[in-house]
Amino acid sequence: MAAPRQLLHLLIGGELESVGGSKFRDLSAIEFVGAYGSYAEAYQAWKARAQATVDNAHMRYFIIHAHRLLDPLADGDASQRR
Repeated sequence: MAAPRQLLHLLIGGELESVGGSKFRDLSAIEFVGAYGSYAEAYQAWKARAQATVDNAHMRYFIIHAHRLLDPLADGDASQRR
């Protein structure tokens, strides 16, 4: 049986300028939590960090689908690749 395809996801977080926004208050203070080989693994880490910082309304964590940045056509038609 083939191993599942690795889909790189990055988890970052930090304090936002406003509760409803996505602009970080201080880019130099962004926390890189880790890199994960699947969305499920990244989600578990996100959930743990979000729960650990629940008392700070401005703190947010984001899962970045890095595999889409590295190979944006991977989920599309292979004939469109350059």
